[in-house]
Amino acid sequence: MAINFITILFFLPLLAINVNAQGPVTYDITKYGAKPGGDISQALTDAWKEASNSTTPSIIVIPRGTWSLSQVKLTGNKAPLELQVQGTVQANPNPSQLPNKEGEWITINYVNYFTLSGGGVFDGQGQEAWKQNDCHKNRNCAKLPMNLSFNFINNSIIRDVTTKDSKNFHVNCISSHNVTFLRFTISAPGDSPNTDGIHLGRDTMIHITDSVIKTGDDCVSIGDETKEVHIHNVTCGPGHGISVGSLGGYASEKDVQGIYVTNCTFIGTQNGVRVKTWPSAPAQLTVSDLHFEDLIMDNVSSPVIIDQEYCPHNLCKKDRPSSLSITNVSIKNVRGTTNSAEAVTLICSGLKPCENVEVGDIDLTYNGNQGPITPDAPMSNPNLSASRIHSVCHYCQVCLISFLHINFLCFLVGIKVLVLLSLLKINYNLLGP
Repeated sequence: MAINFITILFFLPLLAINVNAQGPVTYDITKYGAKPGGDISQALTDAWKEASNSTTPSIIVIPRGTWSLSQVKLTGNKAPLELQVQGTVQANPNPSQLPNKEGEWITINYVNYFTLSGGGVFDGQGQEAWKQNDCHKNRNCAKLPMNLSFNFINNSIIRDVTTKDSKNFHVNCISSHNVTFLRFTISAPGDSPNTDGIHLGRDTMIHITDSVIKTGDDCVSIGDETKEVHIHNVTCGPGHGISVGSLGGYASEKDVQGIYVTNCTFIGTQNGVRVKTWPSAPAQLTVSDLHFEDLIMDNVSSPVIIDQEYCPHNLCKKDRPSSLSITNVSIKNVRGTTNSAEAVTLICSGLKPCENVEVGDIDLTYNGNQGPITPDAPMSNPNLSASRIHSVCHYCQVCLISFLHINFLCFLVGIKVLVLLSLLKINYNLLGP
């Protein structure tokens, strides 16, 4: 009897190890009443409630097939939790049928060590809603639901899933830390209004990597109080490009710092990389350490823009310059084709001039019919430190519009030219190929 007791004591730790080695517990929504063709909102909510209360890792599975979901809000977890979407989840095409009018279709809040995966699709079925969108002329337009809303999520990854035809933004990620979007796909027509791919706000340490974004608005838009965003190897287009902003519309907005856009490709987009701030804005914040490097433009209208007079559809006042500061910006190794005669446009504030803007190795072929390509830089107190602007065209020109809107034109046709101008301690350095 004693031997048996000792044997049991010996094997107890091994049994515990074996239990842990079995991996996370799986919660299949079909076990909670989900049926193809029916609304899975309640089944998903019930599965989440049980899985999120577990103190061991869990996986919630939405199996292959097509599923309807009216609306859901999923909150909290006690242990690592994965939502594995293997099938296609469809929204109601009619936006008025959303049970809660908060403007979010699927919301995930206050989670830590969360994974969204599975290779599935979130289909917002936004075609009908796009016809009702009047936000281009009405700043108080009605809210339309976003496909995925992440709020206060930390140490999480969204990978190998697709969001399609959202009625509004595809992804809204707010007040979150250390979140990665990996092999993430966004798909919507180029004329679908306000369908931003991924919108960030008040976030830190966000990585968007190896992803494809096709949409009708910004592929990625970065709002205020966002720091350390790394966008790498992303293909954008159609869409409006990757944007920092718009910023300055509200007095409570805070600084943006550390935005890195590298090794990205833009195909047929309205813009490439863009910084946009509102004029006559109440906010006073600093936008710093922006790095746009190793970018490929394929028939892009405006490859590089800093615009501190951003005022879409004339829905703002322009009685005073932007009060936002833009500093420490590098734009390097931008190559490809553009259908605009203005390859680089820098429109900085007369009140808070751009500082330490470095532009180098711009190699863009103009494929339009408006004349020679023009890196256009109307800036107050610009600092283009040792910038090299090289344009592949028959007649290349660089136009720098300086302080007090005085024009200085430097024509470069295969000759090395160094122009040094000193005006009120403002240095313009321009080095040709």
